[in-house]
This record gives sequence, structure tokens and C-alpha cells, in this order.
Amino acid sequence: MTELAPLTMTIELLGGLALFLYGMEKMTDGLKAAAGKQMNGLLAKLTGHPVLGAITGAIVTAVIQSSSVTTVLVVGFVSAGLMTLVQSVGVIFGANVGTTVTAQIVAFNTTALAFPLIAIGFGMSFLWKQGVARHYGAMLMGLGLIFYGMAVMGAAMSPLRTHEGFAGVLQSLQSPFLGMLAGAAFTALVQSSSATIGLAVVMATQGLLSLPAGIAILFGAKIGTGITAVLAAIGKPQDAKRAAAVHVLFNVLGALIWLPFIAALAALAETVSPVAAHLHGVERLAEEVPRQIANAATIWATANTLIFLPFAPLFAKMAIRIIPDRAVEVKEIVRPKYLDDELIRVPSMALERARMELGYMGELTEGMLVKVGSAFKARDLSELSQQYDQVVVLREAVLAYLQRVGRGELSDAQADEHARLVAATGEILSMSAAIGRELAPLAQTLKETGITPSQETAELLEHLFRTIQESAHAALRALVEADERAAQAVVANRVTILELSSELHRQQAARLALDDPERLLKYRVQFEILDMLRRIYSVAERMAISVLPRGVLAGELSV
Repeated sequence: MTELAPLTMTIELLGGLALFLYGMEKMTDGLKAAAGKQMNGLLAKLTGHPVLGAITGAIVTAVIQSSSVTTVLVVGFVSAGLMTLVQSVGVIFGANVGTTVTAQIVAFNTTALAFPLIAIGFGMSFLWKQGVARHYGAMLMGLGLIFYGMAVMGAAMSPLRTHEGFAGVLQSLQSPFLGMLAGAAFTALVQSSSATIGLAVVMATQGLLSLPAGIAILFGAKIGTGITAVLAAIGKPQDAKRAAAVHVLFNVLGALIWLPFIAALAALAETVSPVAAHLHGVERLAEEVPRQIANAATIWATANTLIFLPFAPLFAKMAIRIIPDRAVEVKEIVRPKYLDDELIRVPSMALERARMELGYMGELTEGMLVKVGSAFKARDLSELSQQYDQVVVLREAVLAYLQRVGRGELSDAQADEHARLVAATGEILSMSAAIGRELAPLAQTLKETGITPSQETAELLEHLFRTIQESAHAALRALVEADERAAQAVVANRVTILELSSELHRQQAARLALDDPERLLKYRVQFEILDMLRRIYSVAERMAISVLPRGVLAGELSV
């Protein structure tokens, strides 16, 4: 029997596992940064049907190598009303298929590729400090670290091939329940099913693990990911918890259904996997079983998706039953609709969510402007003041979110977008402040003095207000959506605003000559209203100017 050095083996095994996990993180981060925005758009467009959603979920997860990120995106879409819970179930099913790509990658004997990939990836990251090449470099370096970590773990476990005591432990894993328990426990410990499957593949490459035992560990690893999903959903909205529930139900039911058919699944995996007929004994197991485990994982996940997909509505109902809606007394005057802390790790997606939240702020601000006319007639702007408080709360939330996003690594384009979004929060707040905080005292003055403008003045003020309202609407759209045509429309309204303002000034100057004891008070109040409306337009124009390129802007200002 081979003499073992337990301490040395343990250190090498843990070191290899650390390299594997770090490589997974590095590769996933690189892929998310390079392709995250495109995958986000793909998910948003191609999830109208559960089957299409499952295919899309598999593709997205295979590319970004993170089913948790896919699930987080899905939860965000459901919360925003862009996707139903039933549609999200299909995407979550597909994400489980996508994660098996990792098993396929690590099943190859790729030790020889480890150092070249690390070197090339580091070189790309070092030479290209900005741009997408840097992210692909991080992905390649992460993949190389995965391969190297597996080689280190394999070398650490190699002496166990001929150790009788360890052979007895492995024999116990032939029991499906013990194998599942071991897989679930290890996955819950390291928070990565890929690490568990990777370790099983490493054991198989040393001839230490049979295919049925590897499949049992695979089942347990997928059940263990449910613990990760549940932990990630703690403190999250109900939709996030339901997504986690669907994830757990899929893997637990899938494992239980296939448990009596492990032998059949193993036979099917052997049929579609290459055979090393020229080898015998442990060497043959070491050559064949890793690929068989990877193929079994893909077959199992795909079969479960096909079996469960027709029951997507039932899964959604079960998730709602497990996580029912609950009446919560909301003490906040408003809460963000789109900000998602989980997406901060993916800057392109996080910036998109911040932009969507700015759109929400813009909707509230535009709603305030719509209510100004009726509020002035009623001489009460208290509701506008409350809505301004809501915009203030949202602005603080967006700034805090962007601050956290800014701590990560941003490309040049992302840094520019980040700066633009930060500035936009202040512009929207300035407009809402002019409406909700500065117009309110004027309404109170009108109420106390009983001042009523003449019909001619009222018509001019109404025309001016409509023009400013159109400008504000276009400016908010330009700012949030980077719409240059909307921005040009705002700048083009300046001539109309100036003409209407001049006409109002002329009318008020003529009335000062009239014999009216309240003429000075009326002039002051109406002048302040005019000044406030022009100030709202000034904010709108500033928003538009921030969007327009210099060349276009110069042309607009010369008109």
C-alpha cells in the first residue's frame, strides 16, 4: 500500500481548488464584461415563449458561464413587467443546461493548454488596458487557471489510486444517496456546483471514480446549488425568491426522478462517449469516465428541461404557492423599481438599470409638470411637493448605486456613461425642484391675494406653459435615451420661448400704467411665474445640450 502524506496532499488539493475557483471567477467576470450587455439584450428579446426562453437561457448561461447572473437578470425582467413568471421558468430551466458547458470544458485533458492560456490571457490584459480585448484576456487567463488548478488537484490525488483505505471510501459512494449527499454538501461548502463537478472529473481522471458514482455526485451538486440560490434570495423581492424556488424544484425533482435510472443514464452516456478500448483497468477508467460524466450532465439537464418545460405554468404556480404575495406596509414614500445590487458585478447591465431608474425619475417629474395647470387653478401644489420628495429619494438611491458601480473596472465607454448618468440625476432633480419647490409659494400667494390674470395674459401663459411642457418631455427623453432628435427639438423651442416671454413682459409693462392699486403686486407675482417657467425651460435646454454633439449643437445655436 502506498504511503501517503496527508498534510501535503491536503494543501495541494486545496491550492488546486483555489486556483480552479479563482479561474472560474476570472473567466466569468471576463465573459460578463465582454458580452454581458449583448446577452442582456438577447434575454429581453427572445423570451416570449417558454421553449424559446429555455433555448435563450441555455445560450446566455453558456456564454457568460453563470446561471446565477442569468437568474438575476430574469428576476429583474419579471419585476419590471418585461417578462411573466411562466416565461422566466423556461429561462431558468435553460440556464441549468447552459451550466453543463463547464463540465464539458473541464472533461478534456487540457493540462498542456494551461500555461499557454495563462500567458496569452495575461498578455492581452497587460497590453490592452481598455476595451473588450482586456476582458477576453481575463477570460483566457481564467480558463488557463481552471486547467492548471485541475492538474494540481489531479497530482495531489494521484497517490490515492493504490491506497486501500481510500478505495473503501470510494466504494461507499457507489450508494446513490451517499454520493448525492457528498455532492450536495461539498457544493454548499464551496458555493459552486462547477467546482464539485470539476473535482469529480479530476477524481475520474485518476481512475478513482466510477460513472454511476460520478452521476450521483452530479445530482448532489445540482441540489447543492439550490442552497446558493436560497441564500442569494434572502432579503430580495418575492420574484427573486420565486426564481430561487423554481431553481430548487427543478434540480431536486430532476434528481429524484432520475435516481432509480442512474444505470440507464450511465449506459446512455457511455454510448455517446468515446471508448478507450486500447486501455485496461484504472487507465481505461481515467480516460473514459471524465467525458462520460460531462455527457451525463448535459443529457440529464437537457432531458429534465424537455420533461418539465410543458409544466412551466405549474412550476410558476408552485413557486407562488411556496412564496405567496404578502401584504407589506411600505413606509417609504417611494422605492427604486429597477436598481439591482446583484448586477453591480456586471457594469454594462448595472448602468442600464441606473438609466431605467432615471427614466422612472423622469416619469415622476413629467407627471408633476402635467399637474401644474390644474394645481394652479386649485391654488394647491402640495401634491407636487410630495412628488418632489419622491424624486429626491430616487436620486439618492441612484447616486449610491452608481457610486458602487464606479468602484469596479469600467471601460472608457462605460466610464463616460457613468459620468453622464451621475450628471443626469442632478438635472432631473433641478427640474423637479423648480416645479415642486419654487412654484408652490407662488400658488400660495395667488390663493391669498386672489390675483387672477387677464384673458390675454392667461392665453399667453398657457401657450408658454404648453411649449415648456413639450420641451421638458423631449429633454427628459433625450437625457434618458440619448435621443438627439428630441434634444434638437428642445433647443429649437428657444425662439418661441423668448418671443412669448417678450410679449408677456410688454403686456405687464403696459398694465403698470393702469390705475390699479394692486398693479405692482400683480406684476411681481406674474413676473415670478414667468421667471419660474423660463427656469424650467433652462433646465430642459441644459439637458438637451448635454446630449447633443458639438457639431450639431453649434448648428442649433446658430439658428
